[in-house]
Amino acid sequence: MTPRFRHPSVLPGFGLTLGFTIGYLSLIVLIPLTMAFLRALDLSWDQFWQAVTAPRVLASYRLTFGAAFLAAAFNTVFGLIVAWVLVRYRFPGQRLVDALVDLPFALPTAVAGITLATLYSGNGWIGQYLKPLGIKVAFTPLGVIVALVFISLPFVVRTVQPVLEDLEAEVEEAAASLGASRWQIFRRVIFPAVRPALLTGFTLAFARAIGEYGSVIFIAGNLPMVSEITPLLIVGKLEQYDYGGAAALSVVMLIISFILLLLINLLQRWSRTQSGGEVAS
Repeated sequence: MTPRFRHPSVLPGFGLTLGFTIGYLSLIVLIPLTMAFLRALDLSWDQFWQAVTAPRVLASYRLTFGAAFLAAAFNTVFGLIVAWVLVRYRFPGQRLVDALVDLPFALPTAVAGITLATLYSGNGWIGQYLKPLGIKVAFTPLGVIVALVFISLPFVVRTVQPVLEDLEAEVEEAAASLGASRWQIFRRVIFPAVRPALLTGFTLAFARAIGEYGSVIFIAGNLPMVSEITPLLIVGKLEQYDYGGAAALSVVMLIISFILLLLINLLQRWSRTQSGGEVAS
């Protein structure tokens, strides 16, 4: 009987590296998340339900997830435009604009929150022009969306930009030579190619916005039932030594976030399948 040839592992020491990876992820991710669930189990079911369904908490859920979704959707559209301009056009100061996209990565979130609150307050540089129009940004839910748009924009731009750079211009030229309009080229050629990257960028921006704290608390005003986000409630419960209540809210946030991200990832996988089918056809 011919012995079966066993191909060597691509990574040397695969068993060791796999064990290190699992151990590292357990220490950094799995164990802390497990402790949150275990801490929430200290509460009875009635106490847990009361903690996570209080009217003030439900209002914070609506603001946190609603603002995160709107900010991610906004950045999906305008992040594509920014990435398109950076890839397809050459203009003075392009490198500076490209570097500014990464500013939310490096800027401390508290500094971003204070800056945005100063700009959009009633007497701020931007807020003073919005106030006569009846638009109030600072210390309102709209301010929360503005802050989340600011911190999540780079995730969309940096995800879509490499895809646009790899997109061959010859394909667009061929479509144009066959009589396709600009809208048809975008809809049938460009958009199918960047759609998976757009969904990935949306997912990253949405996930980042859900957990944002520092930049939001300064511009939101933190009014109960109006502009109070769930992470602020969690911090407030920790300051009151209500560890069980804080863990309960954390568990709900984890479960909802996981479900939403799972649905988005399934949509992303479907989009990649559809894109592959369109290319094959």
